[in-house]
Amino acid sequence: MWVALVRLSALGDIVHTWPLALSLKEARPSLRLAWIVEARLAPLVSHHPAVDTTIAVNTKKWRHRLWSPRTLREIRDVRRGLLDLGAQLCIDPQGVAKSAFMTLMSHAPRRAGLARPWRRETLAGLAYTEVLQVTANHPHVIRTNLEFLRCVGAGPPPEPPAPDGRWLLSTSQAAPPSLPPPGSYAVIFPTAGHPSKAIPPEILAQVAAAIVKRGLPVLAGWGPGERELASQVAGRAGPGVKVAPPTTIMDLVRMVDGAKLVIGGDTGPVHLAASLGTPTVSVFIATDPRRNRPLGDAVEVVATVPDSGGAPSGSASVRPGPPPDIADVLAAVRKLNVLP
Repeated sequence: MWVALVRLSALGDIVHTWPLALSLKEARPSLRLAWIVEARLAPLVSHHPAVDTTIAVNTKKWRHRLWSPRTLREIRDVRRGLLDLGAQLCIDPQGVAKSAFMTLMSHAPRRAGLARPWRRETLAGLAYTEVLQVTANHPHVIRTNLEFLRCVGAGPPPEPPAPDGRWLLSTSQAAPPSLPPPGSYAVIFPTAGHPSKAIPPEILAQVAAAIVKRGLPVLAGWGPGERELASQVAGRAGPGVKVAPPTTIMDLVRMVDGAKLVIGGDTGPVHLAASLGTPTVSVFIATDPRRNRPLGDAVEVVATVPDSGGAPSGSASVRPGPPPDIADVLAAVRKLNVLP
């Protein structure tokens, strides 16, 4: 039986969905899993040990050029691929309009999504033939995702497993020559998917400078449209802090895997680093760490957000807290015992 899994984006959300893919295969080894994902993030899915095939889409480009011949051709090709797949079950942990659209396009006779409030958008529910109520009190999104095991007759574990991204290291190329040798640098991420989640640049610059004083050079990581902010943070921090080289997704994998330490907000590269076992400090300013914190043995969390009471939600966003205290971030670094 083919099962289609719709998790289109973003980087951190894909990391949080890996345990569901593995658990589906463990529960039903005979099922075959197709993962529908945005093309730019397909490397994080295409060679996953539980994934049999990947269907790459470009929903952002489609929205901006909906009636162009190329867009219509690409949508037609995806639809044909889904029809050829013949999935009997399609599951949508993302719960937004674009993922619901892909769920409908699967033409699976069973289409499952989460009930509100765990589903992010109400209208996405129109795409589903089955709506799952979350039964666990554990607020982490990984545990919520594992509710979809009920669709294959299994039950979710009481505690969410930590994502394991080490499989990526066997599929990626060697680290780019522009990177320092593995274990000789730290990486900070000044940006996040939403500005409210990012560590203020003046605070992150002081943290980076303190790490350099302990003998560990620092790279300021960045993605599309983010280089200027990374340059500002590096300039404020002073000598020993440099802007990281441009990276593809797989270059990013090698960069955070080779780092001795990674620091950032609630952002995809930080979740990726934690999944690879890299010592990681994640700072939560505008999202709930009980729902979104990186899981792993080498993770420290600094949170300034007010207590949300663990109320269920399809979004991690909460009322923003104050900027983090520099001393608290450095204390979390010291707990990881990685500085010279």
